[in-house]
Amino acid sequence: MAKLASLPTADQALPGRAAAIPTAQLHFVSGNPLKPPFPAHLQEAVFGLGCFWGAERKFWQTPGVWTTASGYAGGVTPNPTYEEVCSGRTGHTEVVRVIFDPAQVSYPQLLKVFFENHDPTQGMRQGNDIGTQYRSAIYATSPQQRAEAEAARDAYAAKLRAAGFGAITTEIGDAGAFYYAEDYHQQYLAKNPNGYCGLGGTGVSCPVGVGA
Repeated sequence: MAKLASLPTADQALPGRAAAIPTAQLHFVSGNPLKPPFPAHLQEAVFGLGCFWGAERKFWQTPGVWTTASGYAGGVTPNPTYEEVCSGRTGHTEVVRVIFDPAQVSYPQLLKVFFENHDPTQGMRQGNDIGTQYRSAIYATSPQQRAEAEAARDAYAAKLRAAGFGAITTEIGDAGAFYYAEDYHQQYLAKNPNGYCGLGGTGVSCPVGVGA
């Protein structure tokens, strides 16, 4: 499949399928479920910061996170496969679904993890990983999350400009459909400790989420 360098229109996108692709049921590290229903006191966040292998590990290692899952969001094609997403013809980006306890870790603290562990100024890439599926993205699950994400972006943009970086290209939108990635992608770096991880930040501290 020819790879697009920009997001596809609806008529360019692959058709996908009606049924979800098979994936794991339990988190390989914590043993908690990957799929809802989740305990009522927990909240959901969705972040895209490049290849989801390293990104997912960063979040499951964050205290207060109950479970994580690798998947696809922000696109057009229903129930896409990894190969289809990599073609650039689904519109999706690789994301991590983060289920967290807000009594232990706040959403702004998760935003700090997000911004500090990738370069949000690179557009349709992350380091040597090039393509629309590697774009920086935040998909908010509530109006409060969206407001906090936009505020964090603006605060970090000022710090990055002062350090000589370009404009933040992070896509911020309301959460739509989340599609789970295939079984072998879930908690990949726990199953493959020497596997590829392209995660890397700018070295600039994000001035949000520093409180308890």
